[in-house]
Amino acid sequence: MLWILPFASASSGAPVPAAATTFFQIGPLPVTSSMVALWGVALGILLVVGIGTRKMALIPSGAQNFVEAVVDAVRGMIAGLLEPKVVGWAFPLIATYFIFIAVSNLVDLLPGVGSIGYGQPKAGLPFAVDHVERPFLRPPTADANLTVSMAVIYFVMSTLWAIWYNGPLGLVKHIFGVKGKIGGFLLLPMTVIFAVVGVVELISILIRPVSLSMRLYGNVYGGESVLTLMLKMLPFGIAAVPFYFLELIVCLVQAIVFTMLCVAFTATLCSHSEEEGGH
Repeated sequence: MLWILPFASASSGAPVPAAATTFFQIGPLPVTSSMVALWGVALGILLVVGIGTRKMALIPSGAQNFVEAVVDAVRGMIAGLLEPKVVGWAFPLIATYFIFIAVSNLVDLLPGVGSIGYGQPKAGLPFAVDHVERPFLRPPTADANLTVSMAVIYFVMSTLWAIWYNGPLGLVKHIFGVKGKIGGFLLLPMTVIFAVVGVVELISILIRPVSLSMRLYGNVYGGESVLTLMLKMLPFGIAAVPFYFLELIVCLVQAIVFTMLCVAFTATLCSHSEEEGGH
């Protein structure tokens, strides 16, 4: 028998459930614990941004200073690798991803996230279970549905940016065409070689959503599992303390990695070689 418990212990060594808890369905759409956490993260970001931009001042302070510092830092990362017009296309989506992923990852460290929910009752302790089998809240990025969705959206948008930048035929030439100033008798064999290289490049482009989504999901889900196991090692979960600090770093690093990979992937598609007049 499963109980719904407001205070549940996550001290069991059982693995963290991979699937989010489904609360109810709206038609074919299930409303899960990761979706509820996602709505909370989105609301929190909107509130902070709203407060920071409510009364804009020439000399920023408080919340406005914080918001501008985060946005400028992300723009600085992007502007150093992409051409100005590409920055204008990519910055809104990539900056949104960075902020959202960083906050969503940090949700994993909040008390009660992943440790309050359904489970088998623990003998002798009221309102406690041996292990939380279906938590009420899950970090949004610990749900592969979210990370895959973000990666697919980026893939679609990056393809559109590449078409706008190169043109349809220019994009084909960019992937399969001969690079460099090659002529004479070498042109034909080099055309074949670059065509084969282009096929490999096309495959790498198509698997980028898998790489982006699974890297983020795997790291967040793995960190959640490690924290759950460490909470069982010593009394009062003392063994988990250093892992909380490590997970804090990992949460921020994974947001940066996802962002920089998006920038790097965009740069490979939206750039010209020097002989084409690019920089």
